[in-house]
Amino acid sequence: MTTDSYDVRWGRALVAVVGALLVIASSGCGAPPRAATHHPRHPHAVRRHDGSPTPSPHHSAPAAPSSRPTQVRLTPQTVRTVLAELGRLVVRPRPRGTRGYVRDAFGSDWIDTDHNGCNQRDDVLLRDAVPGSTRVEQQGACDHDVLAGTWHDPYTGRTLVFTDLKDLRQAEAIQIDHVVPLAEAWVSGAAGWTTDRRELFANDLHELLAVDGPTNMSKGDGDPAAWRPRQGYQCTYARRWVAVKTAWHLAVDPPEVAALREMLGYCR
Repeated sequence: MTTDSYDVRWGRALVAVVGALLVIASSGCGAPPRAATHHPRHPHAVRRHDGSPTPSPHHSAPAAPSSRPTQVRLTPQTVRTVLAELGRLVVRPRPRGTRGYVRDAFGSDWIDTDHNGCNQRDDVLLRDAVPGSTRVEQQGACDHDVLAGTWHDPYTGRTLVFTDLKDLRQAEAIQIDHVVPLAEAWVSGAAGWTTDRRELFANDLHELLAVDGPTNMSKGDGDPAAWRPRQGYQCTYARRWVAVKTAWHLAVDPPEVAALREMLGYCR
């Protein structure tokens, strides 16, 4: 049997090492992670029927990664308090479908519940914008009709900049989301409310967030068992979801509870 020289054996070993390094490098060049986390849709989740137009898939203004902190850290006592609130909610199986639900059951448009002259959309846009970034004008009794500004979208972590919210494409690219979707509220107890109470719920500032339009459309009417924001916002999202359902005495279903408990685990 012929024995290779030392130089030949060393050369072969070097080729093998370089080849292995190239394989490792190529395996690490995958696509970047998605901004929002989508889980398998709840078997009885439904789509939104609010009659709003489908937004353009592209923003009319540049979007860049947000530099804001991505995760809220709560004290153990606060986490225990939220878990206790979740434990006090009525748990029942989710009914199939949304029989009887129509968007107009919650009112046909934004209203001015705090009587400051502006409807809830403008109130939320101003509240959630980066301080000092908005351009507003007087419109009727409203002194802050929002025309432009910058927002940090909590669901994706991106920074959204809009220069003319009178332009329909830009206006559709930032939407006011109901944290607990209206159809989800309907099947969780709101079906038995009066029209006035449903309208107040739909305009509750604690229930509303200014968010990226396409992401809001992808959320649809999903509960936390069907849809979640990025992991960095899941603690805050779950806490807010529980707070809304507690304040309005809405029920939860078992998969929803399991998903909320998992998200609250990111608070620690």
